[in-house]
Amino acid sequence: MNNITEITDLLIPELSMYSNTNEKQLFRYYEPEPGIFIAESAKVIRRALEAGYEPLSILAERKSITGQAADIIEKCSSIPVYTADSSVLTGITGFNLTQGILCAMRRRTLPSVSEICSDAARIAVLEDIMNQTNVGAVFRSAAALGIDAVILTRGCSDPLYRRSVRVSMGTIFQIPWTFTEKSETDYISELKNMGFATAAMALEDDSVTIDNPELMSEKKLAIILGTEGEGLRNSTISSCDYTVKIPMSHGVDSLNVAAASAVAFWQLGNH
Repeated sequence: MNNITEITDLLIPELSMYSNTNEKQLFRYYEPEPGIFIAESAKVIRRALEAGYEPLSILAERKSITGQAADIIEKCSSIPVYTADSSVLTGITGFNLTQGILCAMRRRTLPSVSEICSDAARIAVLEDIMNQTNVGAVFRSAAALGIDAVILTRGCSDPLYRRSVRVSMGTIFQIPWTFTEKSETDYISELKNMGFATAAMALEDDSVTIDNPELMSEKKLAIILGTEGEGLRNSTISSCDYTVKIPMSHGVDSLNVAAASAVAFWQLGNH
């Protein structure tokens, strides 16, 4: 049976991870061990549990305990569940729990780049993408459209930040990913040494279209996407085997990186 606690004091220490602790503090919660992240919505929490992430506690509306999250509460019977009306929970978190449930979970030690690429034919590389919504959307497209793994540079937003996890609909837990510690030219060399052709998604005149036959026939391909606004670094583009452009019409010069990723993954993914 769960330890279900009705919240009467908003300041109890057990609620601090949901209230006055920001994402970076959560990341360092057990430093030097991996920290904590917050999963939001029943669907996202289920996917995290299926992927083997360890739940620590649950914050839920009363109606969710016997409603949409009843199976989660039953599955997580050994951890504390804190509950109250929606207005009280909003006072704790500072935002409206539209999905009625949050779960604090332990992070895991990330695998190496070589580990997640060992059996991959198609990978995505995110270079310095900071917008959390875009990171989550790219992961959702990657999982749905034939990408085997995702690598992020250290300039990227963390995929386990709450907004990214929510936007991804939990697909962040369904596809292998990790951060690279290498610079842009070094990580490209590492990918090439593992047998990957590298394709920079960029608005350059010296480029091939996304349906280029040689590009599409590559046995192992890394699709590299750049930050919002500025795109990929020039050094990244010049180090890649291909520069790839998505054809545009009506005078539109580019797509949002999340939209561009969906087009690229659909065309080039491991279907």
